[in-house]
Amino acid sequence: MAAPAQDEEDALSRYRSPLVSRYASAEMGYNFSERKKFGTWRRLWLYLAQAEKSLGLPITDEQIQEMEANLDNIDFKMAAEEEKKLRHDVMAHVHTFAHCCPKAAAIIHLGATSCYVGDNTDLIVLRDGFNLLLPKLARVISRLADFAEKYADMPALGFTHYQPAQLTTVGKRCCLWIQDLCMDLQSLERARDDLRFRGVKGTTGTQASFLQLFEGDHNKVEELDRLVTAKAGFKRAYMVTGQTYSRKVDIGVLSVLASLGASIHKICTDIRLLANLKEIEEPFEKEQIGSSAMPYKRNPMRSERCCSLARHLMTLVMDPLQTASVQWFERTLDDSANRRVCLAEAFLTADIILSTLQNISEGLVVYPKVIERRIRQELPFMATENIIMAMVKAGGNRQDCHEKIRVLSQQAAAVVKQEGGDNDFIARVRADPYFSPIHKQLESLLDPSSFTGRAPQQVAKFLKEEVRPALIPYQSKMGGKIELAL
Repeated sequence: MAAPAQDEEDALSRYRSPLVSRYASAEMGYNFSERKKFGTWRRLWLYLAQAEKSLGLPITDEQIQEMEANLDNIDFKMAAEEEKKLRHDVMAHVHTFAHCCPKAAAIIHLGATSCYVGDNTDLIVLRDGFNLLLPKLARVISRLADFAEKYADMPALGFTHYQPAQLTTVGKRCCLWIQDLCMDLQSLERARDDLRFRGVKGTTGTQASFLQLFEGDHNKVEELDRLVTAKAGFKRAYMVTGQTYSRKVDIGVLSVLASLGASIHKICTDIRLLANLKEIEEPFEKEQIGSSAMPYKRNPMRSERCCSLARHLMTLVMDPLQTASVQWFERTLDDSANRRVCLAEAFLTADIILSTLQNISEGLVVYPKVIERRIRQELPFMATENIIMAMVKAGGNRQDCHEKIRVLSQQAAAVVKQEGGDNDFIARVRADPYFSPIHKQLESLLDPSSFTGRAPQQVAKFLKEEVRPALIPYQSKMGGKIELAL
């Protein structure tokens, strides 16, 4: 056996996916591990044997007990040697399991095909992957909901086309993010709940081998399928399969993860833009370095990581789309190597960006004075209609007032754009005797809260009626703050 130092040196000399070595949680890493995979294979062989025994096949209690005692006693070295010799991963593990279960050797994998363990394990892993992602997504929504509630009333400049638009509030803008994530929460729940078990279907999906085992008894074959499906924790199995479950299932799974990636990319892009405006920043640790050359920089590293990985997540759905399109007849094997990569990477990537976004949402920093200053720069132009209406109420002529404001606003715009100065439109209004009837009203006419419409009320209603109820199933898993990975 190599010394620990040698093992570490060997590991450093080989490529390791940063999804596992650098970013993903231990739980998601384990979900796609060899130990989880092959341990599940053994459990599926046990479920099959238990169900076959209960339906009358000559399988003994001693054989079942021997299998139960060795579910996690996996000799990975032996399995690797067997696979090298047999060029078949399932049969390599059948032999390895049989080696430590000599009494049960004759009935392990009885009537099954490789996809009995391969596909059914994949479905278990996908289901368990969703169960790991859903509480993480719920935590992100919960943290953002707290942020939206806190800043529900704080006016902020809205943007359309990334150009100044009417005011919104910091909390209302956050609700746009939350609404997308709530859609993702529903989509992930639906995708998980729609998953079925492949079940016990045989080599081409006809269950012929099991019908032979049970001497033509169709009822027992159907019951076998039902029993094994229930033992694996599924309510339903696909009624029709080829050798594999339909690869369209993988399209559905990766589609909802890609959609989640799109949501997070949009959110983190918004945060990056707000960081440039110095209105809102992601957390920045005391000793964190933003740039090796520019010590003053506070780069939005976490949000950039989310965007970077979200792009990878969004592209992965192309793999199952193409795979499903070329699965000839009952199956071809050109799906296997592709699926080993894309399914695991999709869940690992989603896991990473959710953990990172949780860290971001727990430490968002708001700079009210900067937000107020930007409002002051743009609000005078937005208030022109209010000023016209106030002048008309005071007895002025609408067209005369409009012309006065047009001239003053263009003069103020020239100061901003050509001279780089501040917006002095209101100062010009104050200095013009024409507007003297409303000079005392100008402060109230420029109150930012009067320009945010029903934003605060929308935040309160949305959080109360849609967001908080959606989080109820995850209340026990909300947990504490999360520390950022490397």
